[in-house]
Amino acid sequence: MKTRDEAMALLREYTQSESLIKHALAVEAAMRWHAEKNALPAEEVEMWGITGLLHDFDYEQFPNPTAPDGHPYKGNMILEELGYAEEIRIAIMGHALYTDTPRDTLMAKTLFAVDEMSGLITAAVLVRPDKSIYELGVKSVKKKFKDKAFARGCNRDEMRLAAEELGIELDAHIENMIEALRGAAEELGLAGVVSLGGPVTASA
Repeated sequence: MKTRDEAMALLREYTQSESLIKHALAVEAAMRWHAEKNALPAEEVEMWGITGLLHDFDYEQFPNPTAPDGHPYKGNMILEELGYAEEIRIAIMGHALYTDTPRDTLMAKTLFAVDEMSGLITAAVLVRPDKSIYELGVKSVKKKFKDKAFARGCNRDEMRLAAEELGIELDAHIENMIEALRGAAEELGLAGVVSLGGPVTASA
């Protein structure tokens, strides 16, 4: 099994955009959280995390989904050449609906579910005055979810479908995702702005 350091090096090799790297880190954090919530063994938690970290690693250089060497087809080829597990590669292919790759595993379904939602939640945090995920609630995210003009790139239909595939209500999925990303708030730049009173901290 490839290590997290190897996966991070691969991500950095193909991705220069810090926003894309933070998105990869957010999806990784969410994947690890869900794996731990499902009480999976440590090696599977690691696999889920690496899958999240690498799900878009080829996007910056190969963004055209209609090309045979576009995202995520190119990434799949690279990962296969490097010896990444088939389960990881299939899950990554499955997070893009246009590949028509079935999401037959819980890992694949979870990757599909956390990808779009992590983008929406991150955007919802960054427009807040305090820029703190600790103060973010489900109600605020739902309001942004219903506003089609907000974070247009986050596909609402896919988020609804993903929650259905996981067998949970959309509100519960949002709540889980907020909790998952809070665990990596500092690394993701979602811990809040620093004021004269110090950094924003989690509310009781």
